[in-house]
Amino acid sequence: MGVAVLTVLRVTQPAALRLRRGDWPFFMVYGFFGLAIFNTLWTFSVQFNGASVATVLAYSSPAFTVLLAALFLRETLTWRKGMAVVLSLVGCALVVNAYLPETWQVNPLGILIGLASGLAFAVYSLLGRWSAGRFTSAWTVTGYGFLFAAAAMLLTQTPETAFSLGAAWEGWLLLVILALGPSLMGFGLYTLSLRDLPASVASLIATLEPVITALAAIPLLGESMSGLQWLGAFLILGAAVLAQWGGPAQARPAHPT
Repeated sequence: MGVAVLTVLRVTQPAALRLRRGDWPFFMVYGFFGLAIFNTLWTFSVQFNGASVATVLAYSSPAFTVLLAALFLRETLTWRKGMAVVLSLVGCALVVNAYLPETWQVNPLGILIGLASGLAFAVYSLLGRWSAGRFTSAWTVTGYGFLFAAAAMLLTQTPETAFSLGAAWEGWLLLVILALGPSLMGFGLYTLSLRDLPASVASLIATLEPVITALAAIPLLGESMSGLQWLGAFLILGAAVLAQWGGPAQARPAHPT
């Protein structure tokens, strides 16, 4: 994914590829902690907790982001953001049916890993917001970020696991589609949004993901939503609106000197 973005930038915006010496440590942290660690923790969280609980725990990230953004980016900490965090967490639990007692298992390690995935995504959000004042293009951040993340994850692979699909071209095609579509565009557009939105607000809006997934599954997969799931969807939507409503606009972070 990183190679694809950097190739396009090479043709369209060659100047966006230039990095200063001080940029390399940023991308090492951004790619390793923000992308590689988050995706690794998310995978293990699903394994330990199941998809529903893992989703709720991962979306603890707005709470971490709101607090850390106030500390490190000097974003305003308001009661609206606090209420939005609560609404989004409750909404996510309802949408993914995590309110059912049988969904939760007593698994301290799994819960810890799930919360750590939320913290890792919060770090990704904060670094993405900070990068808005340093790089002219959000796609520069996305391209190099994925490149460093891929390098970090390759350290955990063997030739057998890295090429486990073998000659199954259908699997490789699906992998490419998922990489260039949902993954690249999802992370890239999120990073782009961080250039105009506070990290806390962008993180809260991102919790619309399970709602959109549930709604898309109705016509595409023939699934349906219960009354509680619809309530959760409206709570998440309300959280996204509340996070932005009535708050002062915040300027893009200043370019570091």
